[in-house]
Amino acid sequence: VQLQASGGGLVQAGGSLRLSCAASARTFSSYLMGWFRQAPGKEREFVAAVNWSGYATYYADSVKGRFTISRDNAKNTVTVYLQMNSLKLEDTAVYYCSGKAGTGDYTIPSQYLYWGQGTQVTVSS
Repeated sequence: VQLQASGGGLVQAGGSLRLSCAASARTFSSYLMGWFRQAPGKEREFVAAVNWSGYATYYADSVKGRFTISRDNAKNTVTVYLQMNSLKLEDTAVYYCSGKAGTGDYTIPSQYLYWGQGTQVTVSS
């Protein structure tokens, strides 16, 4: 089972990036999908999540109003997007996509069964 994250890079403060995460629909079509990030020396933190249908979305306070999570449930592939606007220096981190089944707190990393490899986002001044 694989999650492939992509789209990271170097961007100036105030700029935008869109992250993508591709996953097998066979496994993930019914999963809640999340994005987390981890900066050097810090714990992994919740960024955003979207339920299986895409109609319910959840955000950390630090990104609310700037980031948008969405998903495309195609026949074979589930793709989860994280549109990041008005990027700040403090958004610099490795971003991970993840998949969670069942109930439980979607903000807690240990609730997620599957993780992608991470993609680096660096915001410069």
